[in-house]
Amino acid sequence: MASPPRSGPEGKAIASEAARVGSRRSIPSDSAITTRFVDANGLRFEVHECGSGDRLALCLHGFPEHAFAWRHQLPLFARLGYRAWAPCLRGYGRSSRPGRVEDYRLDHLTADVAGLIDAAGTRSTVLVGHDWGGGIAWATALSRLRPLDRLIIMNAPHPALFVAGLFRWPQIRRSWYIFAFQLPLLPELLLRRRRARAIAGAFRRMAVDKTRFPAEVLEVYRRGALEPGALTAMINYYRANRALFRRTRATRPHQSLTGTIDVPTLMIWGEADTALGKELTYGTQRLVRDLTVRYLPGISHWVQQEAPERVNELIETWLTRVPSEKDALHGGVGQDYLRASRRGRTLTRHRSPLLRQLVDACVPELFGCAWVEQVHDERPTG
Repeated sequence: MASPPRSGPEGKAIASEAARVGSRRSIPSDSAITTRFVDANGLRFEVHECGSGDRLALCLHGFPEHAFAWRHQLPLFARLGYRAWAPCLRGYGRSSRPGRVEDYRLDHLTADVAGLIDAAGTRSTVLVGHDWGGGIAWATALSRLRPLDRLIIMNAPHPALFVAGLFRWPQIRRSWYIFAFQLPLLPELLLRRRRARAIAGAFRRMAVDKTRFPAEVLEVYRRGALEPGALTAMINYYRANRALFRRTRATRPHQSLTGTIDVPTLMIWGEADTALGKELTYGTQRLVRDLTVRYLPGISHWVQQEAPERVNELIETWLTRVPSEKDALHGGVGQDYLRASRRGRTLTRHRSPLLRQLVDACVPELFGCAWVEQVHDERPTG
């Protein structure tokens, strides 16, 4: 059973946001969002819900977030006719918090998604994910545990591309915390200090538009991190899956990360992400048959919270549009790669074969995908 609209810290944070941004922002109202508890995969999940119907939009948050991170998107999905669910992932919020590290392995996380889809009982599912939620969404699509109608990913690279880039500079520098989280106890102690000041600082420090993260919003995330056992559960996502990362360092990726995704996919990427480099998106079109990529300049890792108007516009357009011939021709392959490869062909025109061979070798290595001609050859036909 669903509870009334929220009036606690989350409700106060939303009211404060609305007062701060005023008429400059056109974000759907949060007033219809309620909280309920759903039993799935042997656990109980706190779920923020908006809308009704037989189509599910399941939104998965990242680290160190909460279902609250989707407060701007749930009303949009409801308006489009979806039953929008944003669960607190296992270990977060008031969802169940298993105590073992291995309980946070990727196969358990994707099983949670399958269980939530079953519990919703809808006829179709749009799976949405950001950060860790995006990684879980990718893995769910790869595993084909449940049929998916659409996939929307925000600032989360395809797992195969992420682990391929994780051990390369500068991603090593960006991902230092992943390695630090392998230490026992110390990460929790540091993150808990001064009422989880470091958790709040992660949002404020990384955000470009810091007005999107007033104290009231940050308080929601601080309170979530300070729940007993929450920080350990959140960090266990990284600890439980380190073996997966090790196995995928080799040229042959782990079998759970391979395969082609047939689900139509929208990738939205804030380009000012200091945790995940934009280059991790290059090559995604080789792994997804129907891919649309939209980059947002000057927007940070917290893309759906920092630029909710633009993100919502992209989601609505993509979910409701009729694909054009141009879409079928170019899809959403990374425009940076297209431009780079075109520059490479211009550079080597009428130049020495040696220079051409050099560019042929360097561009795919730098951008993680084949030449434009090969991208075109891989387009669906008919």
